[in-house]
Amino acid sequence: MPSQYTVGVDEVAVDDAFWSPWIDRNRDVTVEYQYEQLEESGTLENFRRAADGKSGGFQGMWFQDTDAYKWIEAASYELAKADDPDLRERVDEVIDLVAGAQEASGYLDTYFQLVEPGNEWTNLNIMHELYCAGHLIEAAVAHFEATGDRSLLDVAVDFADHVDEVFGDEIDGVPGHEGIELALVRLFRVTGEERYLDRAQYFVDLRGHDDRLAWELANSEEIGGASWDDGALVPAEGGGSLFLDEDGEYVGTYAQAQAPVREQEAVEGHSVRAMYLYAGVADLVAERGDEELRAALDRLWANMTEKRTYVTGGIGSAHGHEGFTEDYDLPNESAYAETCAAVGSVFWTQRLFELEPDPAYADLIERTLYNGFLAGVGMDGEAFFYVNPLASDGDHHRSGWFTCACCPPNAARLFASLGQYCYSTTGDELYVTQYVGSNMSTTVDGTAVELDQESALPWDGQVAIDVDADGAVPVNLRIPEWAAEATVTVDGEDVSHDGTGFVRVEREWDGQRVELTFEMEAELVAAHPAVEADAGRVAVRRGPLVYCAEAVDNERPLHDYALDDDATVRTAGEADALDGATVLEAEATVSDRDGWEGKLYRPVEDTEREETDLELVPYYAWDNRDPGAMAVWHRRA
Repeated sequence: MPSQYTVGVDEVAVDDAFWSPWIDRNRDVTVEYQYEQLEESGTLENFRRAADGKSGGFQGMWFQDTDAYKWIEAASYELAKADDPDLRERVDEVIDLVAGAQEASGYLDTYFQLVEPGNEWTNLNIMHELYCAGHLIEAAVAHFEATGDRSLLDVAVDFADHVDEVFGDEIDGVPGHEGIELALVRLFRVTGEERYLDRAQYFVDLRGHDDRLAWELANSEEIGGASWDDGALVPAEGGGSLFLDEDGEYVGTYAQAQAPVREQEAVEGHSVRAMYLYAGVADLVAERGDEELRAALDRLWANMTEKRTYVTGGIGSAHGHEGFTEDYDLPNESAYAETCAAVGSVFWTQRLFELEPDPAYADLIERTLYNGFLAGVGMDGEAFFYVNPLASDGDHHRSGWFTCACCPPNAARLFASLGQYCYSTTGDELYVTQYVGSNMSTTVDGTAVELDQESALPWDGQVAIDVDADGAVPVNLRIPEWAAEATVTVDGEDVSHDGTGFVRVEREWDGQRVELTFEMEAELVAAHPAVEADAGRVAVRRGPLVYCAEAVDNERPLHDYALDDDATVRTAGEADALDGATVLEAEATVSDRDGWEGKLYRPVEDTEREETDLELVPYYAWDNRDPGAMAVWHRRA
């Protein structure tokens, strides 16, 4: 069984007109580029120096080790899909560096080994040792599953054993930045060692109680009042703390420690930390069937999706703490919507789907993949957004790397493993959750199944799937939430359905062709009235894509365009500069400029508007051409 989901990376080969160029670019450009950045940033040199027993000379953020671990994970997924001797050799070299830096006790964290030897585990709040351990374990499991080689898995096991010995005995505490929880469950699944699952349970159950993390958060000096800005730590003026309320009392919301997980009602604090935590909790529920934890996950996911998620699937609105604020607080130009948070949302939501195949989970994953996640990577594969606003005055651009470079390798590992988010065999049935051209070979309740999918998404709603199986297998086909109409046929014969959720087809499969047609209409959408930032505004969606307007395509300032509720939105060809993305044109009006010369104000009855078109491109593609303003939400006439 795959360590994360019911369909493994090696069981799906993506061959898709839309996604394959991104995946190929990730393999051929991004993975190589990011390796070079590991060298240039000093990440690999830190391991070399630690292996040599040197002190000082550490380069980068104190959790910089994770950049290497996520790179190994992404590269391992590529090796799982196809052998590449050159890449395999490079991965082996990095693993040798990591293994060489590990201490005899199993401990491994190059920051502490080079800068603060002897101070290990003294600042769980800030110093991210358990977070680093989590990414090491994830990389090790991915590498082992891809290659069968235990070289990195043995390193991870030794470190996990060290963690298991220290916590709950010498130390009662939980990580400031989660990630160890889901990693320990993954390690349990490949080793069968129950104590790793027990330790993950310990970290989840202790969170939100009066442990050492609470003391550290309340007494923090290192980051009090500081904030993150595009991957850089910016000191605040006037003190304060991310962990204290206005009265100076400790609150744990930043680190999801405001209450025990079982009692939490809303997604709070740092959005990436929250996603990693809840993904780990979902894994625990899958293993142990804890209904109380499951109920908490249901509450938290409902709060996030109904009150705290952008139309793009992005999450985390505040720059100050990279995270959630309050219900319906979804500003556009100041949106944070970190790329890592979108990745984490996909991780958590896919795990929820594996627990219960609710189509709403697959719908959110689709929306996030095509919008909130994909915008985080430039179309050259070498530039990235850390922050993904929904409006810009033209001064927000992708960067090649960051001081805190968590997002680029996170994107790389999601691209490299995309296939496992397209299918699921939960409940001993096959679910087609994402319409991405691919070949999938797996087993469903012991029955071998092979499926070939062709998809025209996101530009057109035509999908064809050929299914072969050694016996009768239920195949469930998702009707996307955006589909105005849907037809499903098997070898030309209509399959009845109610137009929502999954269409279940159970039969003996012997090469039959399933064809799906989803009516894909551009539509205007409004936000909940409580979302102040979007009051009197509309956004444009077509199929799984959210669209935006860029100044480079429109003559007037974007704020001048207004759309009627019944405005026609039509396709208007392809944008060659954006890899052939479908362009939309929306009927709009702009102000008539006649009579304004020499006047700053006029009676409103003397003003007129004139008809025009607003040109729109997919949100994921913005900032890939000439710089300029961008907007997802537009004035409602």
